[in-house]
Amino acid sequence: MKRAALLFVFALFAVSSFAAHVFAEDAGKADAGEKKYEKATFAGGCFWCIEPPFDKMDGVVDTIAGYTGGTVKNPTYRQVSSGTTGHAEAVEIIFDPEVVSYDELLDVYWLNIDPTDAGGQFADRGSQYRPEIFYHSEAQRKAAEASKKRLDESGKFKDPVVVRITEATEFYPAEEYHQSYYKKNELKYKMYKYGSGRQSFIDKNSKEESSD
Repeated sequence: MKRAALLFVFALFAVSSFAAHVFAEDAGKADAGEKKYEKATFAGGCFWCIEPPFDKMDGVVDTIAGYTGGTVKNPTYRQVSSGTTGHAEAVEIIFDPEVVSYDELLDVYWLNIDPTDAGGQFADRGSQYRPEIFYHSEAQRKAAEASKKRLDESGKFKDPVVVRITEATEFYPAEEYHQSYYKKNELKYKMYKYGSGRQSFIDKNSKEESSD
């Protein structure tokens, strides 16, 4: 009996030690993963149209449609769309900087908005649809300022680039039905993107860029 009890205790100790080792190893991986991910926040009109381009990029872990830059806590879509809360529809991007750089995210951002229109984007008018870059660090601020300057000086647009670059404030995820809307309502999304004028603007400027 003593031997059996001793073997049982030994086996229990071995299992516990193994489990503790695995847990510690997994925890280390999780910590490492959390440390290497960064956030980018961009507003560019309707967030339905801003999410898809970033979802396609290698190194982008997640995208979240939401509201930021305003004064009301926990705003609803109805409140934000009224233009009275100060928020802009925006997308928060979680990315791995070892795979995709912030500069590359900025390049995609510029390709999917009209950077010369501060009053909204395409068919959507009002401050809630304004284009704006919300930086999360001094490095992001400098990168955004430099990227904006390069675009402005490139002569690609006859009007000046007017996108504001401001420090990120609290970001509120939008209602669930707005998340990845282009996947949930593919036909409505495409009709909206074409009907608003965004797609034709993107196509026109992409062609001009490729012909340069």
